[in-house]
Amino acid sequence: MPVVRKLAAILAADVVGYGLLMGADEEGTLTRLKAHRRSLVDRKLSEYRGRIVKTTGDGMLVEFASALDAVCCAVDIQRGMAEKNAHLSPDERIEFRVGVNIGDIIVSHSGDVFGNSVNVAVRLENIAEPGGICVSGRVKEDVEGKLDVLFEDAGEQRLKNIATRVRVYQVRIKGGTATQAPVVADKPSIAVLPFENLSEDPRQEYFADGMVEDITTALSRIRWLFVIARNSSFVYKGKAIDVKQVGRELGVRYVLEGSIRKSKNQVRITGQLIDASTGGQLWAGRSEGNLEDVFGLQDQITESVVGQIAPELERAEIDRAKRKPTERLDAYDYFLRGMANFHQQTNETNSEALRLFYKAIELDPDFALPHGLGGICYSRRKTRGWATNNAQELAEAERLARRAVELGRDDAVALYTAGFTLAHVVGDLDAGADLIDSALAIDPNSAGGWYYGGWVKIMLGEPEQAITYQARSMRLSPMDPLRGLMRTATGFAHLLAGRYDEAISWAQKACLDQPNFPVAWRLLASSSALSGRLDQAQKALARALQLDPGLDMSTLSATFRRAEDFERYAEGLRLAGLSQVRTPSGLQ
Repeated sequence: MPVVRKLAAILAADVVGYGLLMGADEEGTLTRLKAHRRSLVDRKLSEYRGRIVKTTGDGMLVEFASALDAVCCAVDIQRGMAEKNAHLSPDERIEFRVGVNIGDIIVSHSGDVFGNSVNVAVRLENIAEPGGICVSGRVKEDVEGKLDVLFEDAGEQRLKNIATRVRVYQVRIKGGTATQAPVVADKPSIAVLPFENLSEDPRQEYFADGMVEDITTALSRIRWLFVIARNSSFVYKGKAIDVKQVGRELGVRYVLEGSIRKSKNQVRITGQLIDASTGGQLWAGRSEGNLEDVFGLQDQITESVVGQIAPELERAEIDRAKRKPTERLDAYDYFLRGMANFHQQTNETNSEALRLFYKAIELDPDFALPHGLGGICYSRRKTRGWATNNAQELAEAERLARRAVELGRDDAVALYTAGFTLAHVVGDLDAGADLIDSALAIDPNSAGGWYYGGWVKIMLGEPEQAITYQARSMRLSPMDPLRGLMRTATGFAHLLAGRYDEAISWAQKACLDQPNFPVAWRLLASSSALSGRLDQAQKALARALQLDPGLDMSTLSATFRRAEDFERYAEGLRLAGLSQVRTPSGLQ
């Protein structure tokens, strides 16, 4: 039979968290889902002339003659489900994700549909919010102005297994949005509200508005964070607002608000991060400078704000995850619990973090972040003497890292964690450095990217670059849980550059921050010995060996590309009293 092609709109829908719902109450979930189908979904499909192509246990694929019919149907279904869920307990609620695309499709003799247009609809559904609708740019063009909804630009996105980027829009329904769940359950979200202009000149509004746009753009580079587009946030400009109401209306957990004051050649920007569900303040800070280089100042302020609130957002998300009942955790919550343990940096919490990352991977095998952070856990095991089977753990670390790259090519965190693992654990310094460069190109405000990149610069024998990287990392995240490790890396770079007094100063600060980090104590021992302070060196080495009794310098040497860098470090440890230091062959 000849291939049948035609233009059609495709609607893809599925139930959010279907596996968890079924695990908690299989019979009840099926009963409620069937009731929703009969009373709402099937009725709307018929009303808008939709043809059900196929159904699965938790979803469906529907063909429409026009994009307008498909979007109208989706809006009515989501509005109806929001009304139903408003009267139900959280355990009884069922939410759909919906994606809509239009384009050329292939229709088989059985009535099934195929083609790239169908695949795009399915991928749009995958990234839609719970209770939400995502459409392609072509759909938006076809229906805009013909129904009473707003289209929020989510930018061009790379959808899984789709060759070209797709312009994505989220549909916001006026007068009661279908995305009216109190929070977006599977992804942290933020709105940056228009900053108040406190300048004497009211014409300076443009500066405040431009600053907010820069901050919004910078936040949007954080892949784990959903950022409301500027156009949606600016509907609140000039209005007295209730932050809780903003959170409900925009479907976000966090709100950033602030003010800008310009006076002569000076500008001061203040901001506060607020939990939209409680109205409580999570963070407040300010940045100021002169206007000689207005664009440079904008970059500086943006970097400062983003660098300071991103860790606060992560901490808030971790606290939120801790409060959730364990039997209802999804993959992202397991990841967050893993991060909470990851930051504690003990052998026990590192192992627990690794277990939780594996659990997140089990629930969502395509989740890049736990693969990347899992590799870092193995790197820590190597560095701190916690590894029990070096060959096996090296192979698993490499597997996780390469999978993180495969899954997260546009995810800065996945790339820099994978890059560091490949450099440090596997010894592939060039590949690791390239991945970290890619991560920083995606998100130049990533403190973690600069931190891990700084360590790789040390391994490559580029100490001055390493110092610059660590300074950038500490400036972006001055209260970071990794601060002691950042200081260790800075000291290491000074050691390799022959500046032993600077190395000692940084090592001492690191040991205060991270008293159980053996690398900081080894750095203090080596730099102290090389500067002639043998008593201090011996005491530091004793502490290092207490933390890592099986210290094996031969495994560490493979992380230095230049033999002279390892020899300098090792010579200091020899002078401090470490008897078994050798330089193996095969330095990279």
